[in-house]
Amino acid sequence: MSFVLDTTISLAWCFEDEQTPPVMRLLDRVAEQGAVVPQLWPIEALNGLLSAERRGRLTADSRDRLAGFLHDLPIAVDDETATRLWIGSARLAARHRLTAYDASYLELAMRRRLPLATADGALAAAARQEGVELL
Repeated sequence: MSFVLDTTISLAWCFEDEQTPPVMRLLDRVAEQGAVVPQLWPIEALNGLLSAERRGRLTADSRDRLAGFLHDLPIAVDDETATRLWIGSARLAARHRLTAYDASYLELAMRRRLPLATADGALAAAARQEGVELL
């Protein structure tokens, strides 16, 4: 696995107006080398697509197609997220005023010693403070 992938990046792949060259290079990197995500990533990603559908940004058919696209990427789901949440992620969330969701991405990057790909400003700031490489 080449990096920890945050939902903000994976959802950007689904919307043309968010597909910047750096974001699309990350998609290429996932296709070539894979990525790893915490256990909540599939739930967050699908929720983002459902929210976009409710706002009229996607049709149901587009949502289904994009959900299949994300599902089929070589993304490994970390199996320790839930057990690490109660101590490691909780401490990071408190220290950096992050949500438990965002802290789980940071904890995973720190534990696996992998860079983190995120478009979330608070998460990126916390990663910098913890010495985590950002993509």
